[in-house]
Amino acid sequence: MTLPERMKFGIFMAPFHLLGDNPTLALERDLETIQWLDYLGYDEAWIGEHHSAGWETIASPEVFIGVAAERTRHIKLGTGVISLPYHHPLMVANRMVLLDHLTKGRVMLGVGPGALVSDAYALGIDPPTQRPRMDESIGIIKRLLTEENPITYESDWFKLNEALLHLKPYTKPHFPMAVAAAQSPSGMVAAGKHGLGVLSVSVVRGGAVTSNLGDFWKIAEDTAEEHGKTVDRKEWRLVVGVHLAESKKEALNQARERSAAFQYDYFHKTLGTEFEFKGPRDKIVDYMVDSGAWCVGTPDDLIAKIYELDEITGGFGGFLIQANEWGTREQVKHSYELLARYVMPHFQGSLENIYTSQKWSEDNRDKLGALRTKAYDKASADYKPKN
Repeated sequence: MTLPERMKFGIFMAPFHLLGDNPTLALERDLETIQWLDYLGYDEAWIGEHHSAGWETIASPEVFIGVAAERTRHIKLGTGVISLPYHHPLMVANRMVLLDHLTKGRVMLGVGPGALVSDAYALGIDPPTQRPRMDESIGIIKRLLTEENPITYESDWFKLNEALLHLKPYTKPHFPMAVAAAQSPSGMVAAGKHGLGVLSVSVVRGGAVTSNLGDFWKIAEDTAEEHGKTVDRKEWRLVVGVHLAESKKEALNQARERSAAFQYDYFHKTLGTEFEFKGPRDKIVDYMVDSGAWCVGTPDDLIAKIYELDEITGGFGGFLIQANEWGTREQVKHSYELLARYVMPHFQGSLENIYTSQKWSEDNRDKLGALRTKAYDKASADYKPKN
């Protein structure tokens, strides 16, 4: 096994909310979810940025994180992700430094080029410019976070005149940074070029787990070597759709309708993502699970899925659930609890000594029983009743 001694677990919260659901209450549920994960001992939550298409309703992950931080104690909170071409890099850096101080080091900066073409269109941004602009912005943000001297720089879409962060990061040298990597290699190239972590927000293509995720990671390693940087598999996080229950049949039935809406109504009909499955709507969840794209089942099914991804990738350091509401509120909360109780300990080194201790006691129960009897006998012999 190439997995780390202690894997990080968390969520990637776009979020995804069904049309017709009260959006104010939906955002409140998002905050409550993060509170629940904080209680359950999850490591991190990554919050998205979107501006169109109806489902993903958080426009500013930084504002959301500021509220979530006040409601939680331990969980780390990341932008998942800030779409860098939409923002001046000095503003991104300053907002994240502020959050770094307000949370006393609980924030992480996740970045990307912008996932929704409809966002870029509304902002007047030509989509082919987004990935080069993301790369350019990352370079400037890293300079702002680490350099002591003012920076003057002129791009075709932003300008810096002797710019300097007047407040340095709380975290030294700065908060963790990661870049989103989906189907194109640009995310892995950016991670290697700048020495960042990776958020693989799409580990499926065409409805199946990719068999070349290890080759995908090699892009980051080769690029890092080319630029004199390093990348660490422990900072590679995979994002997977998950819903758990006591039985696989129960989990599938709970997720059947809302996961179909997620996959077909949003990703296919709204965003135009290709979807090769042509069967009935109520079989979409079965298709996605059978093809390896999602894990809908029991904690044991998820344990097996993580080992499968370990084999495919050659090793990664974080597992993120693509936050969804495929069941009722209670079913979704229970799914997260099942993962925390029965999956996380399996990959975080907290069970080995417990099993070893139990096995030792079982193997030595006769000897221990004899000692216990001897102690009882002595106590009885030593007892002298009062007259």
